[in-house]
Amino acid sequence: MSNYPHMLSPLDLGFTTLKNRVLMGSMHTGLEETKDWNRVAEFYAARARGGVGLMVTGGIGPNMEGSVLPGAAMMTTDEDVENHKIVTDRVHAADGKIAMQILHAGRYAYGPKCVAPSAIKSPISPFPPTELDEAGIEKQIADIAACAGLAQQAGYDGVEVMGSEGYFLNQFLVTHTNKRTDRWGGSYENRMRLPVEVVRRVRETVGPDFIIIYRLSMIDLVPNGSTYEEVAQLAVEIEKAGATIINTGIGWHEARIPTIATSVPRAAFAWVTKKLMGKVSIPLITSNRINTPEVAEEVLSTGCADMVSMARPMLADAEFVNKAAAGKSAHIAPCIGCNQACLDHTFGGKISSCLVNPRACYETELVLEAVSTAKKIAIVGAGPAGLSTALAAAERGHAVTVFDRASEIGGQLNLAKQVAGKEEFWGFVDWYRTMVAHYGISVHLNTEVSANDLDGFDEVIIATGVTPRDPQIEGQNRDNVFSYIDVLNGTAKVGQHVAVIGAGGIGFDVSEHLVHDGDSTTLNLPEWMREWGVADTSEHRSGLAPEGPQPHKPARAVTMMQRKPSKPGKGLGKTTGWIHRASLTMKNVQMIAGVNYERIDDDGVHISFGEGRERPQVIPADTVVLCAGQLSDRSLADALEARGRSCHVIGGADVASELDAKRAIDQGTRLAATL
Repeated sequence: MSNYPHMLSPLDLGFTTLKNRVLMGSMHTGLEETKDWNRVAEFYAARARGGVGLMVTGGIGPNMEGSVLPGAAMMTTDEDVENHKIVTDRVHAADGKIAMQILHAGRYAYGPKCVAPSAIKSPISPFPPTELDEAGIEKQIADIAACAGLAQQAGYDGVEVMGSEGYFLNQFLVTHTNKRTDRWGGSYENRMRLPVEVVRRVRETVGPDFIIIYRLSMIDLVPNGSTYEEVAQLAVEIEKAGATIINTGIGWHEARIPTIATSVPRAAFAWVTKKLMGKVSIPLITSNRINTPEVAEEVLSTGCADMVSMARPMLADAEFVNKAAAGKSAHIAPCIGCNQACLDHTFGGKISSCLVNPRACYETELVLEAVSTAKKIAIVGAGPAGLSTALAAAERGHAVTVFDRASEIGGQLNLAKQVAGKEEFWGFVDWYRTMVAHYGISVHLNTEVSANDLDGFDEVIIATGVTPRDPQIEGQNRDNVFSYIDVLNGTAKVGQHVAVIGAGGIGFDVSEHLVHDGDSTTLNLPEWMREWGVADTSEHRSGLAPEGPQPHKPARAVTMMQRKPSKPGKGLGKTTGWIHRASLTMKNVQMIAGVNYERIDDDGVHISFGEGRERPQVIPADTVVLCAGQLSDRSLADALEARGRSCHVIGGADVASELDAKRAIDQGTRLAATL
């Protein structure tokens, strides 16, 4: 019997059956925009071979004005149909099913031709939208329906009509963005007219035997958003209009509440979907921060939904469902919710991938082929760079030996996992441990390696990481001054007033660690909701608590400083940086930029500003933590090169900036593919 009977059970839709309850949710990967349709097809086919029940593509525009940005993928021509057939044929050959998401961005469209119910500019786009007249609304409906028809011609098994996250149809639903007084505005019956009419016209276009998913915003998390009663009313009307399935959307893109970052509790919004269960007779899908088979099974078995959507976990491991079905869930590469290679890339105009799995979206380029002759490979360093190289090399058939001076594998990941909100890193290290054992990789811990120890290997890879940079501040050798390593590994005795030297990624992590006491809110959903001001939609419109965020009292008073004059945290992730800044601001962490460090003494940290060392002041502190950057640890590489022995240097040992695990894992995997 399966360990996941609910997740792996079929879902009968009447005219077709899904083989399990797992939806690969829509993700904007940027692949369609490359025009390399073989590459697009292989990305989706890999997930189809991995066993997912149904996939949804990234958002495809129905017309120019609705496209997310100029040049974004659209489905408007016969040529588009032929290109997409390459994708659907490949997916069907892999026994998969795939739906195309129709995404009309409305005022979120990043272009001057954007349109909306009312001429209200979005806070996340510089372009004010044009208010649609009656003819303009009809054009959008007709274009969306035509887009669905073309998707059907292209061989898709269905479409997902994007009606959430603050996009076009969502904008008509709420008075926050809809100020109209005609039949498309005013009462809720008028405001929901457009999404209902769109679904009706799409069903009219595609006929009865075609999947229509409607992505419904079940909790808007913006002022003047929908009430629960309005959400339920819309769901009923969407079903009547012809939808096959209703999917859950959480929060608008402009909402100031995190919804998918790693600090959000697992399955944090499953309760939102559960409130709607029984109100409609078609299946409901729940979404957000469901990243393991165990979480998915719990969500389904407790009646929160009929199906689960997992998007980023399918980037981390295309074989997610197959591994779960085979009883090998420990082998599933975990999605850690970091956003660094997926959403951050999307919003940076890059092809998406995955920090944990750099082969995601690069299936045709980064290929791990079996070797005809195995090499003996030594890897010094068991952090993410070394481990990613080891796994990829071992997968290809090489004999790999890993050395590390530490007592456990994981490197700097073992520091990151101590930070409140980064609990997913525990599972990441556990996965590495499982896979190292699976591939029979020889690991020597508590081992200091010299150049002489590496003579018997065909290839030597140096992944020795970094050492903390010396900030050279007078008084830094005092007993109350610690490295970030001492703080995160628990050996430092930290007082109640802390000065943090450095406001990069590590400075933010250390500050987050210092202001928390007791259990992390990431592990306690009610406390997390209270901290961010999330409320029951039955009681408060849009799911916003009227009292706003109610953070815990900080465990310590923390001041974070940096020499750079730029905004603290400027280098943090595009989609998560604001969360880190907001979290620390709620905990009264002071952030100061552009400082000169004069000295550290009994009073605290003496600082000044500018070349003239003006405005001298003291930051009171009984503890000072040094997070002033890192330097590459290249000592072993230098010793090897001095002996005339070539080696490969990767990860932090190659480039030390900000402990970039994404770059380190990608670099290691790509190196292993060439050995």
